[in-house]
Amino acid sequence: MTRSSCMGSSNLYKPYKLSRLHAMSAPSDLTHEWNIKFQRTPILENIFIRPNRCCSGHRRKLARHRSRYLDAPIRLHRRNRQIDRRTGGRSTVRPLESMTGKASLLIPSYVLIHFRQFSKHLRYIAAITSFAQTERKQRRVPMTETAKASPQKYGRFIAVTMVAITLAPGGYVVQANAADVVSAPSLNTTDRDESIRPFQVHVPQSQLDDLRRRIAETRWPDKETVGDSSQGIQLAQVQELVRYWGTDYDWRKAETQLNALPEFITTIDGVDIQFIHVRSRHPDALPIILTHGWPGSTFEFLKTIGPLTDPTAYGGRAQDAFDVVVPSIPGYGFSGKPTDLGWGPERTARAWDTLMKRLGYQHYVSQGGDHGSVISDALARQAPKGLLAIHLNMPATIPGDLTKAINSGDPAPSNLTPPERQAFQSLSTFFGRNAAYGALMVTRPQTIGYSLSDSPAGLAAWMYEKFAQWSDSDGVPERVLSRDEMLNDITLYWLTNTGASSSRFYWENNNNNFSAETQHTKDIKVPVAISVFPKEIYQAPESWSKQAYPSLFYYNQVARGGHFAAWEQPQLFTEELRAAFKSVR
Repeated sequence: MTRSSCMGSSNLYKPYKLSRLHAMSAPSDLTHEWNIKFQRTPILENIFIRPNRCCSGHRRKLARHRSRYLDAPIRLHRRNRQIDRRTGGRSTVRPLESMTGKASLLIPSYVLIHFRQFSKHLRYIAAITSFAQTERKQRRVPMTETAKASPQKYGRFIAVTMVAITLAPGGYVVQANAADVVSAPSLNTTDRDESIRPFQVHVPQSQLDDLRRRIAETRWPDKETVGDSSQGIQLAQVQELVRYWGTDYDWRKAETQLNALPEFITTIDGVDIQFIHVRSRHPDALPIILTHGWPGSTFEFLKTIGPLTDPTAYGGRAQDAFDVVVPSIPGYGFSGKPTDLGWGPERTARAWDTLMKRLGYQHYVSQGGDHGSVISDALARQAPKGLLAIHLNMPATIPGDLTKAINSGDPAPSNLTPPERQAFQSLSTFFGRNAAYGALMVTRPQTIGYSLSDSPAGLAAWMYEKFAQWSDSDGVPERVLSRDEMLNDITLYWLTNTGASSSRFYWENNNNNFSAETQHTKDIKVPVAISVFPKEIYQAPESWSKQAYPSLFYYNQVARGGHFAAWEQPQLFTEELRAAFKSVR
């Protein structure tokens, strides 16, 4: 190798102290590790990465660049990134957004990279990354070994570094300490980390022991003074459920049930989305995303996954097969809890479309009840490319001219048909006597969250009341759902501490679940299918449904079932989906 070659030095590194700093961000999962290691390794604090043997032309060019970029304010990128000379050279720049959308720092202090040809960058980057895993003497690590050490972490870091090298003036990138960097807010509109990671559930035994201890120490209220549930769920019912919860219920069986299915997690719009994804063995299966509501969860759909994905094993036809995706709404289950505002139906719907596209589906259908209906409505209004149709079992069909009368408890207008009058009365009763829970969650989700997070019995009563009122069971939900099934759902809320975060979806949506006007259903152009179950909160009349959804192509009244249709009647629910989506395959 000749002296004029800029890539030929076997002694790759030469100490060089810089007086000015710039900043670049990189994946936050590396930040802590790298920062600690470089802070504790003195030799790495004064590293200038460049060829030890360099041609005279490069030396002159380097001197010019040093004078131009290091001894004067620098604009590293197009976003007002510069060195403030009044701070003594300390960086006050906003870091570049990393490939994961998180602003952080991990490269050692005072590192300057200068290259002539982009094709040669990887050689130097491999040397930089080797510092994080090797001792002082191991200064030059082949790229393949670095990649093997941690392909996800270092692969993302290398990509970030190459982008920064390309953007930097004159080919320079100067790194600064994390303490010198003012973090920039992450940009959630585009996710840089699109990885889909396997997910398994295993709750520490200490949490289960704590749950049983709290159950045993429950302080019960006085018995209701009426002989029915007009004052709320009755004490004897809740006591029996909680007694069983604390003595005989086994969460590990629920874990086994969940872990028997392919579970995954991925980050969308800054929030982790946990989901179940089961592909059918049959060709041309129709992808479907199923969305739960409150107080439900992904447990609602477990009994439908088999019949939907493998219809021939359940008396169906191969052409009825679905690929099934069941996500947890942000703030529910094992999905992440949003820390910023805006995670209502619209944003969740966009996340669902991103999820389906990330899974490789070019077309799909959506189904939902409760919050799932509202999210499916929002998805249909957005009409992303590839959405073929939606199916709802709790549609928003209340006409605008009846909303005020229903909310105020006025008598039904005389011109209503019998099905419309029945729906009017059901809604008047619901909003007049049974919707107080919703008013609290819409207006004060944080306040109710304290009770739901601290008292297992309080959480159980809050949710069990809805199982009793909204299921097709005449107030005895055990007729359609086993105690274990209900406690699986209740325990999931407890272990994930999602009492408050799940309630915030009501706050974001303002509980506009039934009104065609507030849900802007007439804006929906995507084909809509509706199945009406007899013990739903209200039975949407066909006339209202056609008026609310101009693109309605399927409407059917089912013989049995309530608000938790897929959970209560998995066979009927499955048959409805097969019939509804038959024409859009």
